[in-house]
Amino acid sequence: DDHAGKSRGHIRDTEPADTDHGAQGLMENKASVLILGAGPAGLAAAFQCTRRKRRVQVLECADRVGGISRTEEYKGYLFDIGGHRFFTKIERINRLWHDMLGNDFIRVSRMSRIYYQGRFFNYPLECANALINLGPVESALIVLSYVQAQLRTRGEEETFEQWVCNRFGRRLYSTFFKTYTEKVWGIPCHEIRADWAAQRIKGLSLTVALANAMFGGRRAKSLIDAFDYPVRGPGLMWQRFQEAIEAADGEVRLNTEVVRLEHDQGRVRKVVSRCQGATRQFSVEQVISSIPVTRLIQLLDPPPPKSVVAAARGLSYRAFLIVCLIVDRADLFPDQWIYVHSSEVQVGRIQNFKNWSAAMVPDPGSTSVGMEYFCNQGDDTWNMADNDLIRLAAAELGSLGLAEPGEVIDGCVIRQPGAYPVYDRDYRRHLAVLREYLSGFANLQTVGRNGTHRYNNMDHSMQSGLLAAENLEGADHDLWMVHDEDEYLEEEQRDNGPESDSTRLLSLTFARMDKVAMATAVGTVCGLLVFTATIWIISRGGDVTGSHLRLLSQYFIGYTVSVQGAFIAFAYTFFWTFLFAWFFAYIRNFILALYLFHVRRKIELLTLKDFFDHL
Repeated sequence: DDHAGKSRGHIRDTEPADTDHGAQGLMENKASVLILGAGPAGLAAAFQCTRRKRRVQVLECADRVGGISRTEEYKGYLFDIGGHRFFTKIERINRLWHDMLGNDFIRVSRMSRIYYQGRFFNYPLECANALINLGPVESALIVLSYVQAQLRTRGEEETFEQWVCNRFGRRLYSTFFKTYTEKVWGIPCHEIRADWAAQRIKGLSLTVALANAMFGGRRAKSLIDAFDYPVRGPGLMWQRFQEAIEAADGEVRLNTEVVRLEHDQGRVRKVVSRCQGATRQFSVEQVISSIPVTRLIQLLDPPPPKSVVAAARGLSYRAFLIVCLIVDRADLFPDQWIYVHSSEVQVGRIQNFKNWSAAMVPDPGSTSVGMEYFCNQGDDTWNMADNDLIRLAAAELGSLGLAEPGEVIDGCVIRQPGAYPVYDRDYRRHLAVLREYLSGFANLQTVGRNGTHRYNNMDHSMQSGLLAAENLEGADHDLWMVHDEDEYLEEEQRDNGPESDSTRLLSLTFARMDKVAMATAVGTVCGLLVFTATIWIISRGGDVTGSHLRLLSQYFIGYTVSVQGAFIAFAYTFFWTFLFAWFFAYIRNFILALYLFHVRRKIELLTLKDFFDHL
């Protein structure tokens, strides 16, 4: 997990130097499990290993734990790098969080908005608010574009642009998706792979939506009105994990960068690190890596084949920097964060840390905000001087009408390299090469967002770390598949309990009816009823034989109350009820298909409501 520099004029060196064979000699250590990176994935793996009584050591290049979800501090003001809401559908992750923090885990009512064309839109999007802000003409054009998209047959979706336009229409894509998405990723939407959207914006399934509608249930994972949050920012959570690991005789070594992984015959034998000029060598049994997989490839000694090295170079990460401004005003705006879609300013998102937790700000008469700028490491924005960035951020805060530039009394800059794995057109091919090569190591596992080059959330990253630790005990979890497509890996909840029961009931309720089988069954039963009634009357005999069913002869030509008539009645009844039942099944299937089509479109509109939470 990468670290970043902070202050008004200093950026820490985030790239480890090349190999160093020991300015102060080579110190030898042994580790049962060596974990690279002390972000959520690495710490979760280390914590789980200590539960299994394994000797574990964690190496972290930064001066604190937490990776990108750490908490930074400047003059008593606390800053969350990117804004981290704590919510999950993985029950054991939720228990871990609450066990670690107890009363220091607070509940926060959510408020966030979108800034677009000088107006603020409620977020998640609300129809009435959006229509009022957009105006009647633009709203009508968006609706027409949406209808057109629904009537058009969807072709193959290779790009993010195609994925969105097919679901929401090109007009809505241009209004709410294109500008912000390209700010975040720095590449055109037609170069972003569609499978990124499919993974990150999956949120709801048809079965879940129907189950919630019929039986009640939980909302989609991002459509939440409140969330949990550590009282002093997310870094408090990872500090507690560090304390728990160390209390169980594990070690967390900060300011320690890995410079080499020596391997032989499919096993990592030694890991070489450097801390304050001293080189340390670890003889290892197992290695769990949460550092960027591209960096991991560079550290292997001997080097991997050229094709693997080339694939690693083909993967890229998006960086960002956060300009933390201290504003001499008690209240600025009520949101925790605002998405900025305006192309007139460079800022992409604005955090109001005081609204996450009052403890983030030491002076209640002031406010701290984080102006987030998405960039590439080494580009003009990344290399801009801190003072220039602070002036830019203050000016843009004023141009958005959120504060006067003169109210900004101080600030600092935090740079975060390697924040977001980029899903460009070639990433999947490159990642497949790395995955195949790394599978050849018997004692090396990669976890977390950077370790698998997958845009995971905190809970997914932690889950991958826990599963990696379980693999050391003989489990066989595929860590590359820990992401949204696994519905937060809730197999146990899907296979057991009331939610699973409702899913099975829904499968029966909304199953397509077989028209021929339905018609044959109904025709046979009705035909047998008339046949049996005729035979029963014949068996009674007497002068009134045939009077009860005599009227059937008006509908069934040739029918009499006789054995021959019973077969004739069966044939007539089977034929007409077969036709009726077949038509009934056809109409039922058609109406059901229309209903499911409507529900599916409604689900896709719901994914729009929480889309930007996934960026």
